[in-house]
Amino acid sequence: MKLPVIETEHIAQLQDFEAKILANHTKIENWFRSQWNAHRPPFYGSVDIRNAGYKISSIDMNLFPGGFNNLNPNFIPLAAVAAQDAVQRACETAKSVLIVPENHTRNTFYLQNVYALTEILRSAGYEVRLGSLNPEVTEPTEFQTALGNTILLEPLLRTRDRVHLADGFSPCVVLLNNDLSAGIPEILQNVSQTVLPPLHGGWTTRRKTAHFAAYDQVAAEFAELIDIDEWQINPYFEKISGLDFQEREGEDALAEAVGRVLAKIQAKYDEKGIGDKPFAIVKADAGTYGMGVMSVKSADEVRGLNRKNRNKMAKVKEGLEVTEVIVQEGIYTYETLNGAVCEPVVYMMDRFVIGGFFRVHEGRGADENLNAGGMVFVPLSNSIPTGDGDDSEEAPEACKRVFEQWDSLGMPRAGKSSGIDNEHNRLYVYGVMARLSLLAAAIELEQTAPQA
Repeated sequence: MKLPVIETEHIAQLQDFEAKILANHTKIENWFRSQWNAHRPPFYGSVDIRNAGYKISSIDMNLFPGGFNNLNPNFIPLAAVAAQDAVQRACETAKSVLIVPENHTRNTFYLQNVYALTEILRSAGYEVRLGSLNPEVTEPTEFQTALGNTILLEPLLRTRDRVHLADGFSPCVVLLNNDLSAGIPEILQNVSQTVLPPLHGGWTTRRKTAHFAAYDQVAAEFAELIDIDEWQINPYFEKISGLDFQEREGEDALAEAVGRVLAKIQAKYDEKGIGDKPFAIVKADAGTYGMGVMSVKSADEVRGLNRKNRNKMAKVKEGLEVTEVIVQEGIYTYETLNGAVCEPVVYMMDRFVIGGFFRVHEGRGADENLNAGGMVFVPLSNSIPTGDGDDSEEAPEACKRVFEQWDSLGMPRAGKSSGIDNEHNRLYVYGVMARLSLLAAAIELEQTAPQA
């Protein structure tokens, strides 16, 4: 596949940034290795990236990714190697994994995601079964996915301090593909098994502002490492609490925060000679699925919201009420596929990039949230790159070596053009940006872990 087109006026800035990243490839990879020695990465995650040419950054980090069905199936061997590493780090003796999915039994595309995740783990050599929290699943039940595959959901049970299935299946690794928006179920509390991601990573307790506070730390260190302006990879943000969108409580405080963030963006635009109009994204501090999000270009836009927009912002998934928001610097997306705006979404397991896709939306603009109805997904790459063209090794060892060198999304190619049209170089930059967010998530989970 061809990579997205970048608007002409922003190509030179993006090429300069890419060249800076590529020139520091060895330094960057050594730095990441030292960071992973100090901080244990989450089991998996996905990162949304926005690329304005003059600025490229993660804007969201999901610890319970639900789009494995959108990855190119050619990347499964790479994903399986990463899964082996992630499961082994969680439990050295693990032979099986119990996945706890969302309760979306009618969402066949989500079920396809569960099927794809299961296949990755099975390809890694693990027995995989699905334990459902859905009260409607009272016995083992087959469900059909969007592409016609079938998965078997079984009721999740608990005896003393272990969760299990009816026949006693109770592995040491319990993998959540459920973001706990509805709360932490009692059945999962204080179990003796390793639950991944940890329960405090769910939206019951997690906050986006905690993630971006950790990201501030990571971005500052990385910017110093390669001598760039931290702003190029880090959006401004503020947290606002005490909101009630239905009753219009906290409206003035929210408007003032929007005004401050917009002013900071404008000052940086003036410094850099950027002619774009600043905008901010206001989104629920806890939540996913693109719910509770709006794009604004002035403080007045959050005052006196109409009923439709108040309802849109008041609640998110599982009816969770929005009382806290993050006001985040908006980053334009100047990448397009066939004329439609798009943004890369990068998937990782443990510390490895395993693939990704472009989220494409014909009905949205460069300054809008693309995670909305009408979006489509275009998988990254149509083949597995091997780094140097040497296919003589056994596949797992070759994949592992590739991971260690550059991650599966691409590596700087020696002797090749470093121009922005080089697919591997662009993908390598995406992978670096995604891993910065993954590292921030590792630090965030450490900082927010409940004390024993």
